[in-house]
Amino acid sequence: MSTERAEIRTDLQRDIAVLTIDHPRRHNSLTGEMIDEFISVLGELADDPTVSVVVLTGAGAHFCAGMDIRELSSARAEGIRMEERVTDAEEALADFPKPTIAAIRGYCIGGGAQLALACDLRVAARSSEFAFTPAKLGVIYPARTIRRMVRILGPATTKRLVITGNHIDSSLAERLGVVTEVVPEDTLVSHITALTDSIVARSSITQRAAKEMIDAAACGQLNEEVERRWIDTHNPDLEIGLEAFLSGRSPQFRRPHGGDLDEWNSVL
Repeated sequence: MSTERAEIRTDLQRDIAVLTIDHPRRHNSLTGEMIDEFISVLGELADDPTVSVVVLTGAGAHFCAGMDIRELSSARAEGIRMEERVTDAEEALADFPKPTIAAIRGYCIGGGAQLALACDLRVAARSSEFAFTPAKLGVIYPARTIRRMVRILGPATTKRLVITGNHIDSSLAERLGVVTEVVPEDTLVSHITALTDSIVARSSITQRAAKEMIDAAACGQLNEEVERRWIDTHNPDLEIGLEAFLSGRSPQFRRPHGGDLDEWNSVL
């Protein structure tokens, strides 16, 4: 008997790490082991100086259909709240210090939608479907998840999505702020490539400072101490950027190694 594949695949291509949720028989639903693996991999990538951006996607036709209900049910019988573990993964992704992009096709449901919302940029193919589904299961979302949804989407939209649990299409998801962009199905890879190309060509110091300060501001916690820490940080990118501007050329910020972005197109 073959073993059902359920894993988080990591593909490193130059400055880009592509994380693929790979559980095809269950529309890429998440198991406890997959969540543990996901959190562990993010910790490793955060400390990897060769990685500038993380792209999160799903294998095949779907992004992620949420928590594997079979495991959710069995864990419940043992008094374990698996929804807390999904939120742990969501928090690890939101706290990741480098830019993150969700590349979404097909179902982006429940825990999958939580992970997508934790990414900095969320690009969806036009055929994608979204839903936040705790009310369909009688699950109480952790406060950490609700706080993030309210910060990003606002209280009225959060209520609509969580109270109804209804599926919404990509067009409505874009209007509500669930995704940042919607693109035709056949241009998703090229669009993600263009985004990562822009990100890796820019100052990683500026990006990390901006991400931390924007997230702090969204929580009402941006203060002069946070700003001062970044201002006082050694910043060789500033000299490179100013010199390039005055010379009328594009800046060449320090990059760990070379390569071709097309190398990872097949991963998506």
